[in-house]
Amino acid sequence: MEFQDVVRRRRMVRTFQPDRPVPPEVLDRILRNATRGPSAGFSQGQAFLVLEGEDLARFWAMRPKGNDVSTAPLLIVPLSCKRVYVDRYAEPDKGWTDRDEARWPVPFWHIDTGMATLLILQTVVDAGLGALYFGIMPDDVPTFRETFGVPEDHEPIGAVAIGYSAEDDGTVTGSPRTRGRRATEDVVHRGKW
Repeated sequence: MEFQDVVRRRRMVRTFQPDRPVPPEVLDRILRNATRGPSAGFSQGQAFLVLEGEDLARFWAMRPKGNDVSTAPLLIVPLSCKRVYVDRYAEPDKGWTDRDEARWPVPFWHIDTGMATLLILQTVVDAGLGALYFGIMPDDVPTFRETFGVPEDHEPIGAVAIGYSAEDDGTVTGSPRTRGRRATEDVVHRGKW
């Protein structure tokens, strides 16, 4: 698939074919591509929790029911780790030995993990599957950590449900059904605002 087709076709899928698993080789490609995202100082402070089968059932047991997203056969939870970044920038070639978080203009650990997540979403489209990115609510994070043994220094930035779409009829779901895409000229400013 051409890159422009991947960008154009990328959308959030909310209903999946429940009895059609993601092939292992496709999952491996998704995860390999996720590790190819930008990383400040090549810190590589991302981790990815892959949930399938019974592990996935434990995840959905923590969340409210009422949607078809839980029919996805695969879930990837991208996690960012600030410690990896501040430790990396305390190394001799970076020289910030005090590990002061205030030196960072924005939390690159979250931004880089977000970019890795976009690579997951794009790879999913390229593989002919569908995906939905959604948040893990702050009140759910302690239970999530305990259930899956996630270290305290790894922050889930959301989750990506992945599978074969059951929406292949072209039906638009979610917010795009009621909100149009903002015009390029409304969001792009050249040289000045």
